[in-house]
Amino acid sequence: MRSVSLGPQYRQDALARLAGTEFDVLVVGGGIVGAGAALDATSRGLSVALVEARDWAAGTSSRSSKLVHGGLRYLEQRDFGLVREALRERALLLTRLAPHLVRPVPFLYPLRHRLWERAYVGAGVTLYDTMGGARAMPRHRQLTRGAALREAPGLRRGALVGAVQYYDAQVDDARYTMTVARTAADYGATVTTRTEVTGFLREGERVTGAAVRDAESGVEIAVRARRVVNATGVWTDGAGRMAGTRTAFSVRASKGVHLLVRRDRIALNTGIISRTDKSVLFVIPWGRHWIIGTTDTPWEHGPDGPSADAADVDYLLDQANALLRIPLTRDDVEGVYAGLRPLLSGEADDTTRLSREHTVAEPVPGLVVVTGGKFTTYRVMARDAVDAAAAGLDAAVPDSVTERLPILGAVGFEVLWNERRHLAEGSGLHVARVEHLLRRYGSCIPEVLALIAQDPALGEPVPGAPDYLRAEALYAATHEGALHLEDVLARRLRVAMEERDGGLAAARHVAALIAPVLGWDSAETVAEVERYIAHVHAERGTGAAVPAGDAAAGKGGDTGDSGDTEALPASA
Repeated sequence: MRSVSLGPQYRQDALARLAGTEFDVLVVGGGIVGAGAALDATSRGLSVALVEARDWAAGTSSRSSKLVHGGLRYLEQRDFGLVREALRERALLLTRLAPHLVRPVPFLYPLRHRLWERAYVGAGVTLYDTMGGARAMPRHRQLTRGAALREAPGLRRGALVGAVQYYDAQVDDARYTMTVARTAADYGATVTTRTEVTGFLREGERVTGAAVRDAESGVEIAVRARRVVNATGVWTDGAGRMAGTRTAFSVRASKGVHLLVRRDRIALNTGIISRTDKSVLFVIPWGRHWIIGTTDTPWEHGPDGPSADAADVDYLLDQANALLRIPLTRDDVEGVYAGLRPLLSGEADDTTRLSREHTVAEPVPGLVVVTGGKFTTYRVMARDAVDAAAAGLDAAVPDSVTERLPILGAVGFEVLWNERRHLAEGSGLHVARVEHLLRRYGSCIPEVLALIAQDPALGEPVPGAPDYLRAEALYAATHEGALHLEDVLARRLRVAMEERDGGLAAARHVAALIAPVLGWDSAETVAEVERYIAHVHAERGTGAAVPAGDAAAGKGGDTGDSGDTEALPASA
């Protein structure tokens, strides 16, 4: 399938278009809502620019629980509208928009009380099974304790009297966000990363664009647009101050922390969901790992650089160990990541009670703000934001079509999946590798296989990150807009999150592989490795530096520092 390549030449051309075009809509923020808004707007026939200060999904949209879900716990809060909307979006993602990236996952809800809890939870899950587009999933099952322990032998017998098993869905959030941005580019949007908005352009009271700084060259660009959409999530209030305005709402950040442990440490054939005093405990399958989350605590330190601390890790281990037959220790934690959720502020001090719904406002003429919400309902948020932006344009704008618009890699995915053994034979790869590629690239897999056909060495695993092929790292730079080593290892590949050393052993190899594409000389390549080492330690919460030589030799894992925070593994 033909697709646009977000390589260096695309970016150079895109920067020229930013400087020389007045767009119908300029979207600020390259998270899932911003990418979705760019796709929504360009698919309505509008001229669109999308600018992101760092990388696609560098903030909240790469640090979620990786779930596409209706929000079972919101039923208890009687937020039926939100659950119905989310379940409908979940069904669209599974069956039409992104079947290559979104897939079903079973979850077990352990019951601790006889009779009343089974009836109470069963009634809620029955409603979950029948609302919105819920029929895209198998219906729930009521399980005895014996049946539940056969599904989840890793649970303590005394931790449950029975269980309810139901289904939700899972997604690689960073890959999905990048693919939506790339789909928008495929339909004509001009999309760029490392392009930071430093101020808004004004004509009198009206916002008419933004001043953008290209972080790679330092060049300032005046990007003119008839309408500007601010989709910056937890950075919304800061962007509002930049515009010299206040909205009728404000955004509070809630920190969510997740751990990764090896699959063989917990004997489960299903995911787990359980209530805690402060949040909800998830144990979610993720490749060779389980993701354990999440916390839900107020974050008052600004939107940049949230990190997990020792208390977060201990809290999650304690909550998981309350259920598990063989307790986990810190030594079992291979990765940890922290992200911030943008919540609409309200009267409650407890962030678990703040709204997960979204809002759209126009605080000054020409500037539309969208915030709140959840990953699952990003398409609805994007549609509502573009509806508001379109209302200020002179010409009539068609309604949103994204409900019927599969993202890049979706069309033809099922056919290629059925042909995966033939693809394996033709490429020389094991069928398991082809399945891995299909679940990441869908019908764009021929582009990755073409790289391997040109250079068979690209069909080998990345040293230090054996779950991924060298071709995937190269493809990130040639087609997926990666500009830095961090972009590749933290978000195109999830190495920073999945490997115990945070990807330090892979850093030199990947940097050397992508350097020719990105035009790095030897000094720049070394600098990229050093910056990545610093990134890993910053994500861990450590200030310790690991020499580039040690990282390149695969020695850049644990620093040996025995302090509580310093002992945390890398996050993504």
